[in-house]
Amino acid sequence: MSSLVVMAGTSATATFSFGDFRLEDVRSRKGTTSVAVVIPAKNEANTLASVLEATLVHDELIDELIVVDDHSEDNTVSEALTHGAKVVEHLGPTGKGAAMAAGVAASSSELIVFLDADVINTSSEYVARLLQPLLERPEIQLVKGFYDRPLFDLPTGGGRVNDLTARPILSLLFPGLDEVRQPLAGETALRRSVFDHVALDTGYGVEIALLIDVARAYGFAAIGQVDLGVRRHRNRSLDELRPMATEILRVALSRASS
Repeated sequence: MSSLVVMAGTSATATFSFGDFRLEDVRSRKGTTSVAVVIPAKNEANTLASVLEATLVHDELIDELIVVDDHSEDNTVSEALTHGAKVVEHLGPTGKGAAMAAGVAASSSELIVFLDADVINTSSEYVARLLQPLLERPEIQLVKGFYDRPLFDLPTGGGRVNDLTARPILSLLFPGLDEVRQPLAGETALRRSVFDHVALDTGYGVEIALLIDVARAYGFAAIGQVDLGVRRHRNRSLDELRPMATEILRVALSRASS
């Protein structure tokens, strides 16, 4: 297995700072471009309502709002329906990537924004901020959010799998992609046409797989990242994080050897 994978393009990842954002510019640039917001959710009734409420503040930007129910056993579906979302029942094997793919299949929009259902402080600007690079820069195919992650009562230190597994493995095996600050971010936007060349991994490794696959297919210049401020959701124990880290390593190693 080679420790270095050469990908097309040498441009640095385009980074959009918090102050670069102008909501009115996004509104005017959207025009007739159709946008789908897809939210995969499994037993996230406690937080899904606030995610949907924040997202719908700027509903003029959204043509399709889809919640993919990934075998939930709580009130996830009823919360989604109450807030006017289209619910897609994912009936195949459980997995974040598979649920995301079900949402893509149920949509028809040109641009797709993925949001996580378990975020405590989703901002009403998330969708607009993620859309901005796609609307302004035709060469950008994939946009990742980045943010500060509190750890319990500390202002930073969250995102341990991101910082201790994902970014180091990208630095070693895919030089250049370590510039992406949150490769595992669920807040992601991309062009539908990307799926003509890239398939979604079925499990938790979907985010890092998508990043690597887009860079290989389109080059580094096709990736943008946008500052979303501070993102809060539950901090997991090390026992819960270990399988996630293992999945990230599996995905990265499999792509490095292919």
